[in-house]
Amino acid sequence: MTEKHSVRDAHAAIRCLPSLSKEEKIGRRSTMVKILMHGCNGKMGRMITEIVKNDENAVISAGVDAYVGVPNDYPVCETLEKCDADADVVVDFSNAGAVDGLLDYCVEKKLPVVLCTTGLSEEQLEKVKEASEKIAILKSANMSMGINLLLKLLAEAAKVLGPAGYDIELVERHHNQKVDAPSGTALALADSVNEALDKKYTYVYDRSQVRQKREKYEIGISAVRGGTIVGDHEVIFAGTDEVIEFKHTAYSRSVFAKGAVEAAKFLAGQKPGMYDMGDVIRF
Repeated sequence: MTEKHSVRDAHAAIRCLPSLSKEEKIGRRSTMVKILMHGCNGKMGRMITEIVKNDENAVISAGVDAYVGVPNDYPVCETLEKCDADADVVVDFSNAGAVDGLLDYCVEKKLPVVLCTTGLSEEQLEKVKEASEKIAILKSANMSMGINLLLKLLAEAAKVLGPAGYDIELVERHHNQKVDAPSGTALALADSVNEALDKKYTYVYDRSQVRQKREKYEIGISAVRGGTIVGDHEVIFAGTDEVIEFKHTAYSRSVFAKGAVEAAKFLAGQKPGMYDMGDVIRF
Protein backbone atom coordinates (compact mmCIF):
# COMPACT_ATOMS: atom_id res chain seq x y z
CA MET A 1 0.00 0.00 0.00
CA THR A 2 1.36 3.44 -0.91
CA GLU A 3 1.74 6.24 1.61
CA LYS A 4 -0.95 8.20 -0.24
CA HIS A 5 -3.47 5.35 0.12
CA SER A 6 -2.58 4.87 3.78
CA VAL A 7 -3.31 8.50 4.59
CA ARG A 8 -6.59 8.45 2.67
CA ASP A 9 -7.75 5.26 4.41
CA ALA A 10 -6.77 6.67 7.78
CA HIS A 11 -8.82 9.81 7.15
CA ALA A 12 -11.82 7.69 6.12
CA ALA A 13 -11.55 5.71 9.35
CA ILE A 14 -11.31 8.85 11.47
CA ARG A 15 -14.53 10.21 9.97
CA CYS A 16 -16.41 7.22 11.39
CA LEU A 17 -14.99 7.49 14.92
CA PRO A 18 -17.06 9.12 17.68
CA SER A 19 -16.22 12.74 18.41
CA LEU A 20 -16.29 14.26 21.89
CA SER A 21 -14.98 17.66 20.85
CA LYS A 22 -18.39 19.33 20.92
CA GLU A 23 -19.17 18.01 24.39
CA GLU A 24 -15.77 19.06 25.72
CA LYS A 25 -15.88 22.43 24.01
CA ILE A 26 -19.17 23.62 25.51
CA GLY A 27 -18.76 21.84 28.85
CA ARG A 28 -21.94 19.80 28.81
CA ARG A 29 -22.81 17.57 31.74
CA SER A 30 -21.80 13.89 31.97
CA THR A 31 -25.51 12.97 32.03
CA MET A 32 -25.90 14.24 28.47
CA VAL A 33 -27.66 11.81 26.14
CA LYS A 34 -25.52 10.81 23.17
CA ILE A 35 -27.58 10.32 20.00
CA LEU A 36 -26.72 8.32 16.90
CA MET A 37 -28.69 10.05 14.12
CA HIS A 38 -29.79 7.52 11.48
CA GLY A 39 -30.68 9.47 8.33
CA CYS A 40 -28.80 12.54 9.51
CA ASN A 41 -28.60 14.30 6.13
CA GLY A 42 -32.27 14.06 5.24
CA LYS A 43 -34.71 16.93 5.84
CA MET A 44 -35.74 15.74 9.30
CA GLY A 45 -32.19 14.70 10.19
CA ARG A 46 -30.97 18.22 9.48
CA MET A 47 -33.74 19.70 11.62
CA ILE A 48 -32.84 17.43 14.52
CA THR A 49 -29.17 18.37 14.14
CA GLU A 50 -30.05 22.07 14.53
CA ILE A 51 -32.34 21.45 17.51
CA VAL A 52 -29.74 19.37 19.36
CA LYS A 53 -27.17 22.17 18.97
CA ASN A 54 -29.27 24.21 21.40
CA ASP A 55 -30.13 21.36 23.77
CA GLU A 56 -28.01 21.25 26.93
CA ASN A 57 -28.94 17.63 27.65
CA ALA A 58 -28.23 15.99 24.30
CA VAL A 59 -25.48 15.73 21.69
CA ILE A 60 -25.24 13.89 18.38
CA SER A 61 -22.15 11.70 18.68
CA ALA A 62 -22.34 10.40 15.10
CA GLY A 63 -24.61 10.16 12.08
CA VAL A 64 -25.39 7.60 9.41
CA ASP A 65 -26.47 8.51 5.89
CA ALA A 66 -25.83 7.14 2.42
CA TYR A 67 -25.16 10.71 1.30
CA VAL A 68 -22.14 12.10 3.17
CA GLY A 69 -21.73 15.34 1.23
CA VAL A 70 -23.32 17.53 3.90
CA PRO A 71 -20.94 19.19 6.42
CA ASN A 72 -21.67 18.25 10.03
CA ASP A 73 -20.17 18.92 13.45
CA TYR A 74 -20.10 15.16 14.04
CA PRO A 75 -18.66 12.21 12.09
CA VAL A 76 -20.93 10.64 9.46
CA CYS A 77 -20.71 7.08 8.16
CA GLU A 78 -22.31 5.76 4.99
CA THR A 79 -23.58 2.58 6.68
CA LEU A 80 -24.27 1.33 10.18
CA GLU A 81 -21.66 -1.39 9.72
CA LYS A 82 -18.97 1.30 9.47
CA CYS A 83 -20.18 3.15 12.56
CA ASP A 84 -18.92 2.27 16.03
CA ALA A 85 -19.90 5.49 17.78
CA ASP A 86 -20.39 5.90 21.51
CA ALA A 87 -24.17 6.37 21.73
CA ASP A 88 -26.98 5.99 24.27
CA VAL A 89 -29.87 5.95 21.80
CA VAL A 90 -30.62 5.97 18.07
CA VAL A 91 -33.03 8.38 16.39
CA ASP A 92 -34.23 7.11 13.01
CA PHE A 93 -35.63 9.26 10.22
CA SER A 94 -34.59 7.21 7.19
CA ASN A 95 -36.69 4.99 4.93
CA ALA A 96 -38.53 1.71 5.30
CA GLY A 97 -35.87 -0.19 3.36
CA ALA A 98 -33.26 0.65 6.00
CA VAL A 99 -35.29 -0.35 9.06
CA ASP A 100 -34.51 -4.09 9.06
CA GLY A 101 -30.77 -3.48 9.20
CA LEU A 102 -31.27 -0.77 11.81
CA LEU A 103 -33.19 -3.12 14.11
CA ASP A 104 -30.50 -5.80 13.77
CA TYR A 105 -27.81 -3.23 14.61
CA CYS A 106 -29.67 -1.89 17.64
CA VAL A 107 -30.37 -5.36 19.02
CA GLU A 108 -26.71 -6.33 18.57
CA LYS A 109 -25.46 -3.12 20.25
CA LYS A 110 -28.31 -3.12 22.82
CA LEU A 111 -29.24 0.43 21.78
CA PRO A 112 -32.72 1.92 22.31
CA VAL A 113 -34.21 3.40 19.15
CA VAL A 114 -36.74 6.16 18.45
CA LEU A 115 -38.31 4.82 15.27
CA CYS A 116 -39.76 7.69 13.23
CA THR A 117 -39.67 6.10 9.77
CA THR A 118 -43.17 5.44 8.39
CA GLY A 119 -44.56 3.09 5.75
CA LEU A 120 -43.39 -0.13 7.40
CA SER A 121 -44.80 -3.44 6.14
CA GLU A 122 -46.68 -5.88 8.36
CA GLU A 123 -43.55 -8.06 8.43
CA GLN A 124 -41.44 -5.12 9.56
CA LEU A 125 -43.95 -4.16 12.25
CA GLU A 126 -43.74 -7.72 13.55
CA LYS A 127 -39.95 -7.45 13.57
CA VAL A 128 -40.23 -4.22 15.55
CA LYS A 129 -42.39 -6.03 18.09
CA GLU A 130 -39.88 -8.89 18.37
CA ALA A 131 -36.96 -6.48 18.75
CA SER A 132 -38.79 -4.65 21.55
CA GLU A 133 -38.39 -7.78 23.68
CA LYS A 134 -34.64 -7.12 23.70
CA ILE A 135 -34.36 -3.31 23.45
CA ALA A 136 -36.47 -0.23 24.13
CA ILE A 137 -38.29 1.04 21.03
CA LEU A 138 -40.40 4.19 20.84
CA LYS A 139 -42.82 4.46 17.93
CA SER A 140 -45.65 6.98 17.69
CA ALA A 141 -48.15 8.04 15.03
CA ASN A 142 -47.17 11.67 15.60
CA MET A 143 -43.95 12.87 17.25
CA SER A 144 -45.25 16.35 18.13
CA MET A 145 -45.19 17.11 21.85
CA GLY A 146 -48.25 19.33 21.42
CA ILE A 147 -50.35 16.70 19.66
CA ASN A 148 -49.51 14.06 22.23
CA LEU A 149 -50.37 16.42 25.06
CA LEU A 150 -53.63 17.19 23.25
CA LEU A 151 -54.44 13.46 23.14
CA LYS A 152 -54.30 13.34 26.92
CA LEU A 153 -56.27 16.57 27.39
CA LEU A 154 -59.01 15.41 25.03
CA ALA A 155 -59.46 12.15 26.91
CA GLU A 156 -60.00 14.06 30.15
CA ALA A 157 -62.34 16.59 28.54
CA ALA A 158 -64.38 13.85 26.88
CA LYS A 159 -65.04 12.13 30.21
CA VAL A 160 -66.70 15.32 31.45
CA LEU A 161 -68.34 16.73 28.33
CA GLY A 162 -69.45 13.52 26.60
CA PRO A 163 -71.83 12.35 29.33
CA ALA A 164 -73.11 15.95 29.59
CA GLY A 165 -74.43 15.66 26.03
CA TYR A 166 -71.91 17.80 24.14
CA ASP A 167 -71.67 17.06 20.42
CA ILE A 168 -68.16 16.28 19.20
CA GLU A 169 -66.75 17.40 15.86
CA LEU A 170 -63.22 17.37 14.45
CA VAL A 171 -61.80 19.47 11.62
CA GLU A 172 -58.32 18.84 10.19
CA ARG A 173 -56.51 20.98 7.61
CA HIS A 174 -53.44 20.10 5.55
CA HIS A 175 -51.59 21.21 2.42
CA ASN A 176 -52.91 20.50 -1.06
CA GLN A 177 -50.38 17.73 -1.72
CA LYS A 178 -51.62 15.41 1.05
CA VAL A 179 -53.35 12.39 -0.48
CA ASP A 180 -54.98 10.70 2.52
CA ALA A 181 -58.03 11.99 4.37
CA PRO A 182 -58.71 12.16 7.20
CA SER A 183 -55.17 12.39 8.50
CA GLY A 184 -53.74 9.72 10.77
CA THR A 185 -53.43 12.33 13.50
CA ALA A 186 -57.11 13.25 13.16
CA LEU A 187 -58.07 9.61 13.63
CA ALA A 188 -55.75 9.34 16.64
CA LEU A 189 -57.46 12.37 18.21
CA ALA A 190 -60.90 10.89 17.53
CA ASP A 191 -59.79 7.55 18.98
CA SER A 192 -58.54 9.27 22.14
CA VAL A 193 -61.98 10.79 22.67
CA ASN A 194 -63.85 7.61 21.76
CA GLU A 195 -61.77 5.36 23.99
CA ALA A 196 -62.42 7.68 26.93
CA LEU A 197 -66.15 7.24 26.24
CA ASP A 198 -66.07 3.42 26.10
CA LYS A 199 -66.03 3.43 22.28
CA LYS A 200 -69.74 4.29 22.04
CA TYR A 201 -69.24 6.67 19.13
CA THR A 202 -69.11 6.09 15.39
CA TYR A 203 -67.20 8.32 12.94
CA VAL A 204 -69.06 10.23 10.25
CA TYR A 205 -66.99 11.57 7.34
CA ASP A 206 -69.69 12.84 4.97
CA ARG A 207 -73.21 14.11 5.65
CA SER A 208 -74.00 15.20 2.10
CA GLN A 209 -75.71 11.95 1.11
CA VAL A 210 -78.11 11.64 4.04
CA ARG A 211 -80.81 14.11 5.08
CA GLN A 212 -81.21 13.52 8.78
CA LYS A 213 -80.31 15.24 12.00
CA ARG A 214 -77.13 14.45 13.85
CA GLU A 215 -77.04 11.24 15.89
CA LYS A 216 -76.14 11.49 19.57
CA TYR A 217 -73.20 9.09 19.49
CA GLU A 218 -71.25 10.25 16.49
CA ILE A 219 -68.03 12.17 15.91
CA GLY A 220 -68.01 14.19 12.71
CA ILE A 221 -64.61 14.36 11.00
CA SER A 222 -64.00 16.90 8.22
CA ALA A 223 -60.88 17.33 6.08
CA VAL A 224 -59.67 20.54 4.40
CA ARG A 225 -56.89 20.51 1.78
CA GLY A 226 -55.29 23.74 0.59
CA GLY A 227 -52.15 25.80 0.17
CA THR A 228 -49.13 24.90 2.25
CA ILE A 229 -50.83 24.18 5.59
CA VAL A 230 -48.44 21.95 7.52
CA GLY A 231 -51.06 20.61 9.88
CA ASP A 232 -54.02 22.02 11.78
CA HIS A 233 -56.38 20.01 14.01
CA GLU A 234 -59.41 21.33 15.87
CA VAL A 235 -61.69 19.33 18.17
CA ILE A 236 -65.03 20.92 19.02
CA PHE A 237 -67.30 20.09 21.96
CA ALA A 238 -70.59 21.87 21.20
CA GLY A 239 -73.15 22.12 23.99
CA THR A 240 -76.19 24.22 24.71
CA ASP A 241 -75.20 27.87 24.32
CA GLU A 242 -71.46 27.21 24.63
CA VAL A 243 -68.64 25.73 22.57
CA ILE A 244 -65.31 24.43 23.84
CA GLU A 245 -62.52 24.08 21.27
CA PHE A 246 -59.13 22.37 21.42
CA LYS A 247 -56.75 23.31 18.62
CA HIS A 248 -53.21 22.46 17.55
CA THR A 249 -51.37 24.14 14.68
CA ALA A 250 -48.02 23.03 13.31
CA TYR A 251 -46.18 25.84 11.50
CA SER A 252 -43.31 23.64 10.36
CA ARG A 253 -42.10 20.05 10.56
CA SER A 254 -39.62 21.08 13.24
CA VAL A 255 -42.27 20.22 15.85
CA PHE A 256 -41.78 16.57 14.94
CA ALA A 257 -38.00 16.94 15.19
CA LYS A 258 -38.30 18.51 18.65
CA GLY A 259 -40.53 15.66 19.77
CA ALA A 260 -38.02 13.10 18.51
CA VAL A 261 -35.23 14.71 20.55
CA GLU A 262 -37.37 14.70 23.70
CA ALA A 263 -38.25 11.07 23.00
CA ALA A 264 -34.56 10.18 22.68
CA LYS A 265 -33.73 11.76 26.03
CA PHE A 266 -36.59 9.81 27.62
CA LEU A 267 -35.78 6.48 25.98
CA ALA A 268 -32.06 6.35 26.83
CA GLY A 269 -31.63 3.84 29.66
CA GLN A 270 -35.18 2.48 29.51
CA LYS A 271 -35.90 -1.24 29.84
CA PRO A 272 -36.82 -3.29 26.74
CA GLY A 273 -40.38 -2.78 25.53
CA MET A 274 -42.61 -0.72 23.25
CA TYR A 275 -43.06 2.95 24.12
CA ASP A 276 -44.86 5.89 22.53
CA MET A 277 -44.99 9.66 22.99
CA GLY A 278 -47.63 9.22 25.67
CA ASP A 279 -44.89 7.78 27.87
CA VAL A 280 -42.73 10.87 27.28
CA ILE A 281 -45.49 13.26 28.34
CA ARG A 282 -46.49 12.64 31.93
CA PHE A 283 -48.80 14.68 34.13
